[in-house]
Amino acid sequence: MNKILVVEDEKNLLKLYTSELEDEGYSVIPLNNGKDVLKNIKASEPQVVVLDILLDDIEGLEVLEQIKNYDLNLPVILNTAYSTYKANFSTWIADEYVLKSPDLTELKSAIKKYVNINESLQEQGC
Repeated sequence: MNKILVVEDEKNLLKLYTSELEDEGYSVIPLNNGKDVLKNIKASEPQVVVLDILLDDIEGLEVLEQIKNYDLNLPVILNTAYSTYKANFSTWIADEYVLKSPDLTELKSAIKKYVNINESLQEQGC
């Protein structure tokens, strides 16, 4: 089962994402803070990380940098309500930038894309 780490400090959104992604067949690791992201990545080895930019405890872009320094190949999807961050060079190291919406189609599509890429690479022995 593909594991998705979801980092979102808004509890209701975290519940929604967890429920919706579990319905899609993913194993979801919900996390409501940024400080524990690397510990959870090391412990659970997710295929994709969905990361909010504005977190209560740490800047999401700082977490993004930490993730990419740990594993450059781990896909990170920035999920934010603010389109203004898209022009920030720091966001460019993310694999995808998705604006939050009540319709999770775009987010689910992005997750599926990177899960499929990971599965293809594993089949090729990469």
